[in-house]
Amino acid sequence: MSNLHIIDHPLVQHKMAMLRDKDLGTKDFRDLVNEITMFLGYEVTRDLPQEEVEIETPLMKTTQKVIAGKKLAIAPILRAGLGMVDGMLMLMPAAKVGHIGMYRDHESLEPQEYFFKMPNDISERQVIVVDPMLATGGSAMMAFDSLVKRGVDPKQIKFVCLVSCPEGVKALQENYPDIEIYTAALDEKLNEDAYILPGLGDAGDRLFGTL
Repeated sequence: MSNLHIIDHPLVQHKMAMLRDKDLGTKDFRDLVNEITMFLGYEVTRDLPQEEVEIETPLMKTTQKVIAGKKLAIAPILRAGLGMVDGMLMLMPAAKVGHIGMYRDHESLEPQEYFFKMPNDISERQVIVVDPMLATGGSAMMAFDSLVKRGVDPKQIKFVCLVSCPEGVKALQENYPDIEIYTAALDEKLNEDAYILPGLGDAGDRLFGTL
């Protein structure tokens, strides 16, 4: 069974088409990232455990289902992952937020970790790692490595991105088959500089206006 979930809802695909436009301004890009992330978050949380509670409506008593208090954490890969945090928190306002700082060495194209800060009880939480792009998969796997070293079960990690490619998906599936991948698009391939084609450019630069 594949651990890849491509969210092909018409509204998601419509907003992704707008997001890819090179002429889209920083504010609109940021707003669209938040909106698309909320759609992805809806799917990511589909299997949250529930419990029944008794409430009283204006007309009668009734038994209804609520989320069973599962502990969640959102872990953005810096810096671009920060653009997806607010969209997730709109759905999960009680989730804790950790940070994983990485940059890509432009010569080796390999990720380098420079910062890692998580809630003290991270090993007890389901962790949603967010990063707009899944290119080579190197940054995501390094983030998973760091979480697993802190006691997080890979089965309690989910990865959410806006755009992915076959190379990155293959790397994650081979190295972390227990981690579910949620994406709004599976693009064609990587170019020689490890950028996704057709992609949407550098998500961090477009989010923060540093083009």
